[in-house]
Amino acid sequence: MTVTYTNRVADARLGTFSQLLLQWKGSIYKLLYSEFLIFISLYFTISLVYRLILNESQRLMFEKLALYCNSYAELIPVSFVLGFYVALVVSRWWAQYESIPWPDRIMSLVSCNVDGQDEYGRLLRRTLMRYSNLCSVLILRSVSTAVYKRFPSMEHVVR
Repeated sequence: MTVTYTNRVADARLGTFSQLLLQWKGSIYKLLYSEFLIFISLYFTISLVYRLILNESQRLMFEKLALYCNSYAELIPVSFVLGFYVALVVSRWWAQYESIPWPDRIMSLVSCNVDGQDEYGRLLRRTLMRYSNLCSVLILRSVSTAVYKRFPSMEHVVR
């Protein structure tokens, strides 16, 4: 379930983002605390076994095993994996950018398809663009905090 904090971010002050990070509903800590606790418990268990239970020959064997695992971890360079990740993020961002309905694209389509140099054609083109801008404002109010600040209610949209 997604928890939105748009109203809290719209009037952000000093420390608001750190407060949002620490809120429990939908927090990153809520998502990761169980995995973190498992990791910490396994880490301390292995550390205690290594320090208190294993003798010198077993410690040497454990260190060799750790070095062997580390040699395989370095076969896939991090920059290579990071490059794929960045390419994926940029492609998703570009797809979102491309899906934004820009008014100039819509206006060129309207002006090409609505004929007439008379008053009726001009009023029809203007009305279609007003409807297009109204649709954009209504959609962007739910996404952008800047648009939500400019148009907090439907009365502000009408004015």
